[in-house]
Amino acid sequence: MFVPLTISAATPADLPALAGLVNNAYRGEASLRGWTTEAHLLDGPRTDEADLRQLAAAPGATFLLARTEAGELVGSVYTKPQAPDLYVGMLSVDPTRQAAGIGRQLLAATEAQARQAGHNGVLISVISVRAELIAWYERLDFQRTGEVLPFPLHASPSIPKQPLELLLLRKAV
Repeated sequence: MFVPLTISAATPADLPALAGLVNNAYRGEASLRGWTTEAHLLDGPRTDEADLRQLAAAPGATFLLARTEAGELVGSVYTKPQAPDLYVGMLSVDPTRQAAGIGRQLLAATEAQARQAGHNGVLISVISVRAELIAWYERLDFQRTGEVLPFPLHASPSIPKQPLELLLLRKAV
């Protein structure tokens, strides 16, 4: 099912709604309605407004927001230049609207952004035990780089329930 969306850059006024969307997509009771939940891996919120403000302040960084024709916020993604590529993170879709192509449309927007800015590819990090999510990215032509990163314990209010690490995946654009 294709959902027509408007994709635009977030403003500071969007941060409260964005924090709610991201947390609902990844953690807590609301996240259990979607397939991208991390509630079984981590406790606590995925992010908060202060974290989003700090991420957005990085040079060249932005949050892209996906809204329905009625203006409802249904998805988002964070992008930041990481030469020679564009780093993509925190891809979030409202759990009640997952599997409707919203994530694919957001990734397509990031790929267009990367090409327009002259980047060679798009990078994303995924928790290594998220086999279903890694498989989804691989179906979208992301490739494992072989690079494994430590889970950033200091970078979010999340509390891991087990030891975690991140796999870096890349897609040429």
